[in-house]
Amino acid sequence: MSEEHTHHPNYVKIWAILVVLLVISVTGPMIGIKWVTLFTAFGIAIVKAYMVVVNFMHIGATRRFVPYLVVTCLLFMFLFFAGVAPDVMKADGENWSKPSWLEAQAQAALEGDHPH
Repeated sequence: MSEEHTHHPNYVKIWAILVVLLVISVTGPMIGIKWVTLFTAFGIAIVKAYMVVVNFMHIGATRRFVPYLVVTCLLFMFLFFAGVAPDVMKADGENWSKPSWLEAQAQAALEGDHPH
């Protein structure tokens, strides 16, 4: 019988890296520079997601079709978002209303008239 040696990553080290990236992604938007905010929000989120998938979900140790299945699901998710985003992200239109947006706009208008 042959024993396969599987390499287990240092989970505490990976967790510490994820926490540092979390702190960076939370403090990045506080700087107030648009590109820094976008980079910290999306760039670091992608890196963190990749680290979780590789180290905690062990996607590399699964059968060969599993990563392809995951990528296919992600592509379909982005395709769905691209298809519905033009309608869902509109604030108004013909026969279109978003009561929650209207309430938020009314509340913002009231708070703007009466500062705290």
